[in-house]
Amino acid sequence: MSPLAIILTLAGYVTLLFVVAWYTSRNVTAKTFFTGGRSTPRVVAAIAMVGAAMSGVTYISVPGSVATDGFSYLQTCMGFVIGYAIIAYILIPLYFRLGVVSLYEYLDHRFGIVAHHTGAWFFFISKIASASLRAYVICVVLQGLLYDVYDIPFAVNAAIMMSLVWLYTRRGGVRSVVWVEMLKTCIMVASIVLCIVYVVDALDMNMATAVASIRQSSYSEVFFFDNPLDGRYFWKQFLAGIFLVVAMTGLDQDMMQTMLSCRSRRDAQRSMMSSIAIQIVVITLFLGLGALLYLYIGSRDIAITRGDDLLGYVATQCGLPMIVGVAFILGLVASTYSSAGSALTALTTSFTLDILRAKQNNDIEHTRRRVHALVTVAMTLIIIAFDHWSTAGAITLIFTMASYTYGPLLGLFIFGLATRRTPRPRAIPAVAIAAPAISYIVASNSKAWLAGYTFSYDILILNTAITLLGLWLTSRKSVH
Repeated sequence: MSPLAIILTLAGYVTLLFVVAWYTSRNVTAKTFFTGGRSTPRVVAAIAMVGAAMSGVTYISVPGSVATDGFSYLQTCMGFVIGYAIIAYILIPLYFRLGVVSLYEYLDHRFGIVAHHTGAWFFFISKIASASLRAYVICVVLQGLLYDVYDIPFAVNAAIMMSLVWLYTRRGGVRSVVWVEMLKTCIMVASIVLCIVYVVDALDMNMATAVASIRQSSYSEVFFFDNPLDGRYFWKQFLAGIFLVVAMTGLDQDMMQTMLSCRSRRDAQRSMMSSIAIQIVVITLFLGLGALLYLYIGSRDIAITRGDDLLGYVATQCGLPMIVGVAFILGLVASTYSSAGSALTALTTSFTLDILRAKQNNDIEHTRRRVHALVTVAMTLIIIAFDHWSTAGAITLIFTMASYTYGPLLGLFIFGLATRRTPRPRAIPAVAIAAPAISYIVASNSKAWLAGYTFSYDILILNTAITLLGLWLTSRKSVH
């Protein structure tokens, strides 16, 4: 695929992105930047949530993971269904009843300002790191396909991307993000379907024989019940899926801002459950495409050293029609810009309202704009810093990071909802820092200490349990 074709594809999408952002940002005020005006239609929210849950890392890493993990990711997705039900019927009613703009306002209601700040800081650190990593992985792909051709440094690549993200989110906020997420979902699904169609054709198959070939291959194994020590063991993945989705979606300002922009609690609940049904279908398409891509390179003796390179390499370098490369670039760019935009908006919201404690008055617009610009600069610098790191297995790295950083958040929310006790304020930050540190020590030594057991995403469960224990030991029964 030629650099000119990539530039034209990028230019076309960015133009469409700014048209959508301009249209949705009309009549936006300081307050609607954070809430979207509580006017998002239910169907739009459900489709947008699919896009919010899937970044460019999902786009390139899930197909590439099939070689080593088969379809085992579906075990985690089964846990997601339970997690989404918990969010829909426990957390969403709570958020709407309290009328929160930031999720972490609940911690202030329940435990006080120290817990509020602790939760907000854990979210901020986790989200800015994971969002920057997601953006970095896509910058690497674009660097190889486009920027290296013109000897443009990686730092310029990162700065261009984040500048465009800043421009399209600086006025519309949540309202722009929701509609861009819906656009992203449609483009991403269309690009995956198009890639599947052309790869099946290149393999001289029809859809029926392609499905049969996937089922007969070693790539299609879903369930792993044999070895509890295996990171792919069913109950590890299933239980981790529940905890991960409650933490990374239900307690994540970025993810929940779409649901909080719905017109009512009932609309938000229906959107949430519709979204997970669509997500499972889309993830199955990703995995099916991954299996087909491995069958394709196997039939042509093409060697791929990293799974994350699979989709991009085959789509742009292996002789498939140019429309496949265009579809790949469109899906990749749509995933990247919307994910970075939603993260930037959520980080701005949380930092402005939770950490700076800005009041929603005439002065908040000035504060919000400054925070929005500073977070953009911070994300750009972190993306550049990641240039010295490996991106192998990026989706695994993101989930692993989340397992450590979201454990204290999940523990605080569970403790608040399930008990009538209140921890001593000074103990809350100490427990929140100690829990992931102890979890890391246990995970690092688990083979020696636990008869060969290795932790996967289930480290989040241990992390949450340690947080709950620490909060209990430092708490007293609430007076009220």
